[in-house]
Amino acid sequence: MTTATAPKSLPGAAGPRHRAVPRPPLALPPRAALALIAAGTLGVLGLWWLNTPSVVGAAGWLTGAGRITGLLAGYAAPVLLLLMARLPPVERGVGADRLARWHAFGGRWLVALVSVHVLTVVWGYALTDGRGLVGEGVEIVFHYPEMLKATFGTLLMLGTGAVSARAARRRLSYETWYYLHLATYLAVALAFAHQLATGADLGGGPGQAAWYALYFGTAALLGWFRLLRPWLLDRRHGLRVAEVRPEGAGVVSLFLSGRRLDELRAEPGQFFRLQFQAPGLRWAANPYSLSAPPHPEFLRFTVKDLGGHSAAVAGLRPGTRVRAEGPYGAFTGRRQRQRKVLLLGAGVGITPLRALFETLPGRVTLVQRARRPEDVLFRAELAEVARRRRAAVHELLGSREQVGDLGTALRRLVPDLAEHDVYLCGPELLAEEAVRALRAAGVPAGRIHRESFVF
Repeated sequence: MTTATAPKSLPGAAGPRHRAVPRPPLALPPRAALALIAAGTLGVLGLWWLNTPSVVGAAGWLTGAGRITGLLAGYAAPVLLLLMARLPPVERGVGADRLARWHAFGGRWLVALVSVHVLTVVWGYALTDGRGLVGEGVEIVFHYPEMLKATFGTLLMLGTGAVSARAARRRLSYETWYYLHLATYLAVALAFAHQLATGADLGGGPGQAAWYALYFGTAALLGWFRLLRPWLLDRRHGLRVAEVRPEGAGVVSLFLSGRRLDELRAEPGQFFRLQFQAPGLRWAANPYSLSAPPHPEFLRFTVKDLGGHSAAVAGLRPGTRVRAEGPYGAFTGRRQRQRKVLLLGAGVGITPLRALFETLPGRVTLVQRARRPEDVLFRAELAEVARRRRAAVHELLGSREQVGDLGTALRRLVPDLAEHDVYLCGPELLAEEAVRALRAAGVPAGRIHRESFVF
């Protein structure tokens, strides 16, 4: 039987009734996604090349630089939105964690492109018109079509980039960062009108048609996958809180019941973004991983108090409606290539590993890193799963000084470490240390599968 006991409101739900998950219809591999992005970039460069006359003098070079950076920024903005649009084939193939890293990397480039675009265009026009930079900037903003809106959009975009920087991001709660990030939609919409009105490179033919298709297509996909599809799933499955069960200090397991949950085709290791229909929680959708294999009658998530939203989960009442987006993520058994698997987790990062520990085939070892014994989660459950499937569970306890070199500690627990697939989930500092230790121990980078909670 499964060791994740059912919520009290579903006394007969525990048992071997979860079905084999059918293979999803489509998953876009990371290389294919990058190839599509690169092909679009080449198309933008080609559009600029075809519509650029001969460049003469400093003003011509500056204006040309402003045009190409503006086009590239105009292309990058909707691409970055699509990366986080929660498109199922992209989420399944690339994985939410990798998409978040691509999005952050691309966001830095977008801010740089926009900054260079503004500077070079104003400078180039100033040289052409014989004005100073400030005078030319005022002229462009107040007398060129759509430029007031474009200026406001640029300021929004740069402001969002500033709060997304790692140093600033760490000082913000997830909810604050989430709401501030919504400003990017408005910023992109404002820039879109400006490019059509003043972008000579788009012309009136295929280039302009492609720009319309890119922006309106992005808006349609965002509307479907971020708004309409979650609403339809909510109507279909009717998720509600069945029970909130304490697991440890500041940690609770949340059981959700609903209709036809097997049709969600969730897999161990995946996560949902949950939007609780309760005061103070209904406007933010936070990511939470499944902490047990999905069951046709309930889903279990385990949540640690890491902020306002997660802290409020502990006070949810049974019967509270929940809108769920997902399942998302590629941190699943589909990544497994070796028969030997190490699951390495810490803190609430143990939640997706707990579900994988019960379901991955082969010889599986789970190592849970914690400072104190009372910080270990699912001790009894993991011991039962290990006994039943003849797997191994280890607890790596103590401070960094007490544990010493992580690679040495792991090799002591798993002597043939280099022969394993490794699934890694936990705080960012631990994950980075673990990746270095695993690579030094001979584990190929392609066999280190990582899930991060930095979104």
